Amino acid sequence: MATRREPRFKLSRHLGVNICGHPKALKRVDSKKPMKGGGQKVSEYGLQLLEKQKIKAYYGILERQFARYFDIAKKSSEMTGAALLKTLECRLDNLVYRIGFSRSIRQARQLVSHGHILVNGAKVDIPSYSVKVNDVIALKEKSRTNQVLQDNFHGLVSFSVPYIEKNKDQFSAKLIREPQRHELPIEVNEILAVELYSK
Repeated sequence: MATRREPRFKLSRHLGVNICGHPKALKRVDSKKPMKGGGQKVSEYGLQLLEKQKIKAYYGILERQFARYFDIAKKSSEMTGAALLKTLECRLDNLVYRIGFSRSIRQARQLVSHGHILVNGAKVDIPSYSVKVNDVIALKEKSRTNQVLQDNFHGLVSFSVPYIEKNKDQFSAKLIREPQRHELPIEVNEILAVELYSK
């Protein structure tokens, strides 16, 4: 399974945004400006490329996956950028992360791949699985006794988003509706990324 393996904190500092949700990810920088280029003026292409890299980093996807999702978004009836982000947001690994079963997108991908996650009662081990509205995502029964996963689920509140409804007693959550662009907890200008891919 292809996955991103570069250091998360270093990548966060390079992009100028906290892509992994860790409080110390940007500790070595004084501002949220990208490190690359220092004080030099960044070209239009450079800005577009940076925004694309942010999206890929936030969702832990590679270039070929990004291109595939972009093609899907282009066929949507809504704006390409918003459609792209909404599709990525509804990936199973991302929602496992948003729900709080894991502390990072990488850990979420691992949980899914190792068979810890159920969707509507059935095991799904494909991180890119597209979750639909009203689908219920839950921890497998045996996995609910894992102390780390328990602490994650009951303790993490950093991603409390309105389109996910959590059931702490059942170690589950439901995607109650499609996310809206302004609700996504990411800092990115997707319009610039779309402009880059539209050339």
